Amino acid sequence: MGIQVEFNPDLALRKFGTEGREKEECLPERLEKGMICNFLKKGQRNYYISDNPLWDFGEIPLMLTEGDEKLSRPIASIKILEATHFLRNGKVWTRGKFKVIEVFDVNDSKINFEAYKRVK
Repeated sequence: MGIQVEFNPDLALRKFGTEGREKEECLPERLEKGMICNFLKKGQRNYYISDNPLWDFGEIPLMLTEGDEKLSRPIASIKILEATHFLRNGKVWTRGKFKVIEVFDVNDSKINFEAYKRVK
């Protein structure tokens, strides 16, 4: 038996108010540049922390998920400020905070990330 760890180069959250999900598992009702938000993900997930000098990109895409790895195009550029692993009822979870750097127009065809590198 091993330890399952997932490395996430993006943050994918559910639609605001998704039934059966906690508030932090979902996007905020309104997403605005500069806001700091909490997030919660099931499992032990490793994210790039914005002041880590080993990764020079800094910004990662925020996406909407429907579950089962069904992801939207990036809806915002964010920086993960902190991430902590903890146990809840014998299961590992990851919680943290992110800062919104820029919100994207989902109807615009502009490319904002090339793979996981921010395009400006």
